[in-house]
Amino acid sequence: MLTPVSLVLVCLLPAPRDLEIARLLGWYRIPFRSAPKVVAVDTLAFYQPGSFGEGAGHIEWTAPVRGHELATRAELLRDELDHPRAREEYFKIQLGPLERLPRPIVADKWRRLTFLYTTGEYLLNASTLNDLVVQSDERQLLWQSLRERAETEQLYKTDLPEADIPPEALIALLGIKEFQESYEVPEVPEVSDVPDGVDGG
Repeated sequence: MLTPVSLVLVCLLPAPRDLEIARLLGWYRIPFRSAPKVVAVDTLAFYQPGSFGEGAGHIEWTAPVRGHELATRAELLRDELDHPRAREEYFKIQLGPLERLPRPIVADKWRRLTFLYTTGEYLLNASTLNDLVVQSDERQLLWQSLRERAETEQLYKTDLPEADIPPEALIALLGIKEFQESYEVPEVPEVSDVPDGVDGG
């Protein structure tokens, strides 16, 4: 259950099929080589790109995280054994039931999103993706919480910097992009906009 203190990973849901996998089979995949540093979070929130049609550029669904393991893409998607990345390792994030947010969170000025860490409090109060960005004075605390979680619960260790790190490095670790640029027209990512290393299929 989502609470204000929940650690949340906002992640890209490449296609409607991935939403159905999450809903029916109870898992979400992240390529190991491009995964964020910490996957041992409380909740995933799913950003829907252009492949979702009218639902594009929104976060509508969340799911509690029940655990994670490593698996190859072929083990996860048995109908795609000849896929070019079939032998690559993925985090298989096990999920509880999907929960619809009371109101969708919209992209606004964001053009792309791969991963972003936030908290349940920010998620529950957000109207736009920009509202999910943890304020600068709270970023060290969020990173410290993520680091502690990884040390105690994460099965697959990654080298994580100490909690007291430079602001620029912290921004990158938390998935925060700089949004000071103004965009004439808010755009939502199309399938072709999915960055390298994010599984688009």
